[in-house]
Amino acid sequence: MTILNLKVNGINVQADVDSNRRLLDFLREDLNLTGTKEGCAVGECGACTIILDSKSVCSCLILAAQCEGAEVTTIEALHRDPVGKKLQNAFVQHGGVQCGFCTPGVLLSTKALLDVCPDPTDDEINEALEGNLCRCTGYQPIITSIKAVLKAR
Repeated sequence: MTILNLKVNGINVQADVDSNRRLLDFLREDLNLTGTKEGCAVGECGACTIILDSKSVCSCLILAAQCEGAEVTTIEALHRDPVGKKLQNAFVQHGGVQCGFCTPGVLLSTKALLDVCPDPTDDEINEALEGNLCRCTGYQPIITSIKAVLKAR
């Protein structure tokens, strides 16, 4: 067991974790933050994407113990951020949400991009989303949703 101290969605968290516990499992099972989904469990689909210290990462590939002192943002906190709330609304309005399974990861990948690049090019948007698999939208409604937020700025 390792004592873990980190910040999750702006709240300081201290917990005992097994050294082999994935961050994904810690978030979902220990903190009940179930918006982070498990898809492939090997970092290929992006369903488990969270923001870790300002970078979008697959939480299925990271051990919780590696996150000592880190700051984690999950989908549950996105609505508290002005850009995050705009992204969520645009995804609903423009059909970027279909089955919804990939949506938390896509939104967090997009938010991480916009935090470092507020006016991304099409190539930068595509690159930021290349780790997120969506089986429903064909990606065009996702891109349309992101561009709607950019246009409204």
